[in-house]
Parts: sequence; structure tokens; C-alpha cells
Amino acid sequence: MANHKSTLKRIRSNEAKRLRNKYQHKTTRNAVRNLRATTDKKEAEGMFSTVVSMLDKLAKNNIIHKNKAANLKSKLAKYVAAL
Repeated sequence: MANHKSTLKRIRSNEAKRLRNKYQHKTTRNAVRNLRATTDKKEAEGMFSTVVSMLDKLAKNNIIHKNKAANLKSKLAKYVAAL
């Protein structure tokens, strides 16, 4: 067990950040899945901007790699354009 006050605080803050990152990542994955399941072009275009925003935020905070976000955005854009 840690002995320093700062180490104990770091353990608490790391756990809080881990849970927040996990929640944001899971929410974004669900949004991507819902977008891929959509067959209506108007609805998909509306969802696309929010999903792209979520992916950009995850990449900015290093929750996912920036190239992974770019690849997902590219594939989703192709999907929405093909509807």
C-alpha cells in the first residue's frame, strides 16, 4: 500500500479518470454502432456530425489514437455517402 499522501491522491484520481475514459469510449462505440445500423440518409447525416465530434474528443484526450479516429471517420463518411 502507498504511504505518501500524493500517491494516495494519484491512485484516486487515476481511478476516476479511468472510469470517465471508459464511459466516454463505450458511449462513442455505441454511437458508431447505431450510425452503422441506420438506413435513413437524413438521420445518418444528423448522427454523423455528433459521432465525428465524439471521436475527435477521444483522440484529443488520447483515449484512442488519432489515426484510429481518422480511419473510423473516413469509413463512416463513406457509409453515409453511399446511403
